[in-house]
Amino acid sequence: MSKTKRAKPDRGEPAAPKKPPRSAPADEQGLDFPRAWVEFTDPEDPEQVFRCDLTWLTSRWSCIFGRGCQGIEAGRASDGCCTLGAHFSDEDDEQRVAGHMARLTPESWQHHAEGTGPRGWTERDEDGARKTRRFGGACIFHNGPDFPGGHGCALHRLALREGREPLETKPDVCWQLPIRRTYEWIDRPDDTRFLQVSIGEYDRRGWGPGGHDLHWWCTSATSAHGAGEPVYVSYRPELTELMGKAAYERLAGLCAERLAAELPVAPHPADR
Repeated sequence: MSKTKRAKPDRGEPAAPKKPPRSAPADEQGLDFPRAWVEFTDPEDPEQVFRCDLTWLTSRWSCIFGRGCQGIEAGRASDGCCTLGAHFSDEDDEQRVAGHMARLTPESWQHHAEGTGPRGWTERDEDGARKTRRFGGACIFHNGPDFPGGHGCALHRLALREGREPLETKPDVCWQLPIRRTYEWIDRPDDTRFLQVSIGEYDRRGWGPGGHDLHWWCTSATSAHGAGEPVYVSYRPELTELMGKAAYERLAGLCAERLAAELPVAPHPADR
């Protein structure tokens, strides 16, 4: 895959239930706190500027699926964030996933018989958008904790067995989380314009209005902020795919400079 240039905002965002906002669990640090941002021109495109959240990218967040994750639906912690299924960003995304799905076996995919049966592994949501089908209360690719082939996403595990990056086999939205990429055209006073690409934290607001009612969300949870490596390092493959190699290397240098500072401004409040 190659990075998207001058594209529309990502359309593969998960759709959370639309319910009234509620206060976040005690483990989470909230949504509004000081953040440090940096902007730089894309080394490969002078008309594109990256705006990156250094507070998030230098934080010590890591996915704790199966290691304390509380899940986005109460009572279904073992699902993690796989409860709702994944919306496809476009037809190419769906076709790519279909190719990898065809290589799954009953030994590696708990719901292989169901997913390859008459009803298939996709469905449409209430607005007609295509997504992975929910089966048994979660995404059909989700293997339960007692499945002999391994707990978690069957597509993710397929990539690891084959020595691939999971971003190659999973729907776009699954590997992009919890990074959020958005686009905005900015008009300058001299009548020129540039495309601003923001790279930041996919917090509760990223899910839409229903995100406030998720049982738990990890990006600002203290229990998920104990990693040895900062996000910009642990998510190097994903960030490189989202930004391009040259832009990622520029970002990595800026993040390293921030961490080298004795008193960095606006640290992430969830970091231990």
